[in-house]
Amino acid sequence: MSEATGLRIVHAHGDRITITERSTGVDLLSYVYAPEAAWEAPKPYLHPLRTLAGDVVTDYRPNDHRWHKGLQMTASHLSGQNLWGGNTYVHGKGYLALPERVGSMAHVGFDAVDADGARAVIAERLTWHPYSGELWAEEERRVEVHDVDPESGSWALTWTSAVTNRRDEPLLFGSPTTAGRELAGYTGLFWRGPRAFRDGRIIGPDSEGHELMGRQAPWLAYSGEHDGADGHATLVFAHAPENDHDGSQGAHPAHWFVRNEPFAAVAPSWAFHDELELGPGDTLTRRYRVVVADGAWEREEVAKYLQEHPW
Repeated sequence: MSEATGLRIVHAHGDRITITERSTGVDLLSYVYAPEAAWEAPKPYLHPLRTLAGDVVTDYRPNDHRWHKGLQMTASHLSGQNLWGGNTYVHGKGYLALPERVGSMAHVGFDAVDADGARAVIAERLTWHPYSGELWAEEERRVEVHDVDPESGSWALTWTSAVTNRRDEPLLFGSPTTAGRELAGYTGLFWRGPRAFRDGRIIGPDSEGHELMGRQAPWLAYSGEHDGADGHATLVFAHAPENDHDGSQGAHPAHWFVRNEPFAAVAPSWAFHDELELGPGDTLTRRYRVVVADGAWEREEVAKYLQEHPW
């Protein structure tokens, strides 16, 4: 592969890692790991994410939820703590400012920050903490950029998280829905779309629209129209086979959290309807793919892409 093509990594140590597509000069993503405001539950995140055409498909600290930052791993309810950010949902009382419940995910170190031209890899170690600072969990995270395809105007991101409970008691992963709020099962990997993507199209394998909220499916796609540039973009979120998203192989099932009103958001929630219990010393591993594409893809295009790019 020539020097003019492929992927390039620039690491601003202590702050962020940026991955650039060489032939176009487009920065596909920045992985930001410098800690931010304590009330926002500091944690690493990806922003901006861009299409191959250079259009941004994530939002950062929007005025309605300052703790929404691009694409990030979250835990909205974790054994009574909030590693999501902002106010905490309490059944019967709504969302309350409870800073003593807001924790963090802290960067520890990188095991790999590499690009071989066709693939770029960020392998990171993190620790999860309640507000009081104890070690609750250790995470091994791997973010990979691959399958850059100018012909289809798409590229892919694979996100793997392995979270190990370091407490002497179970960790309980929940959500506002497990705490009593209907259809608010957000937790886990979470994408916040740009303001222009409000009222975007939500597509599943055999249905579309709001009916996908709280449902199970191996993938979900969201397409929206840009401000400031003509055209659309589509993001496809897909479970790896080993996620056992429907629980048919005995794993805890996943359900989609998705909104296009009043903002664009998608999460393959690992605790939408029911809490997930992780025993002491046990590890929860989940792998997801996010495809970032120029244009408004139809269901058939999404299905064809996923078939042609197996795990």
